Amino acid sequence: MTSLDKPEIGTTSVKWRWPSVHPEGRKFVLLAAVICLVFALLAWETLAWPMAAITIWVAAFFRDPIRSTPTGEGLVIAPADGLVTMITTVPPPREMAGEDGLGDAPMTRVSIFMSVFDVHINRTPIAGTIKRVAYIAGSFLNADLDKASEENERQHILVEGVDGTRIGFTQIAGLVARRIVPFIKPGDIVGLGQRIGLIRFGSRVDVYLPAGTGHRVALGQRTIAGETVIARLGENDRTIGAAQ
Repeated sequence: MTSLDKPEIGTTSVKWRWPSVHPEGRKFVLLAAVICLVFALLAWETLAWPMAAITIWVAAFFRDPIRSTPTGEGLVIAPADGLVTMITTVPPPREMAGEDGLGDAPMTRVSIFMSVFDVHINRTPIAGTIKRVAYIAGSFLNADLDKASEENERQHILVEGVDGTRIGFTQIAGLVARRIVPFIKPGDIVGLGQRIGLIRFGSRVDVYLPAGTGHRVALGQRTIAGETVIARLGENDRTIGAAQ
């Protein structure tokens, strides 16, 4: 093969396109649009225009953009779009602890807060098998509070990679959120960055990193679900950022 026959890196372009609306959200967009249309037909302009804005926002909330997930050994990918608000060392949640879970030793927890303007489709941080899905009913405190991890409505998901490594992450409902919608169940096999669920209207996702694995994100950094690398298994380097 000559040099002219070899494909060149970077010669393929990618065009931007409007994100699609996830099927879970289409009924809400349709409802908002119908209400807007009724207001418009009744010539209630003071209600029609705000309702039009709400319709656009609902469509944007349920947007489901295509993501390009990096590949590589040991990568842990962000499960949510949002702001890294907490990085702390805590025991694993009791619903994911124990010998057949994450163990009982303290772990690094990375918390990603999603505002109502972020994409709310969540993705799996590693490829593997869904070992556990545990839904816990609870309160609806501000998801940015530390105690939301233990008091709010939440759903714990445990994934086991092909090498036996286990990663746990938790979807937490927030002040406005009222429904956690799963796309997976125990026994499902998922690929890295695959869609696993969503949380309606503002929330948080916690990721529990195993011992010996440091975080590659900094407090205040924004993550992109399915794209941002938050850790590499077995590497204990910790990223520290500076606001500027």
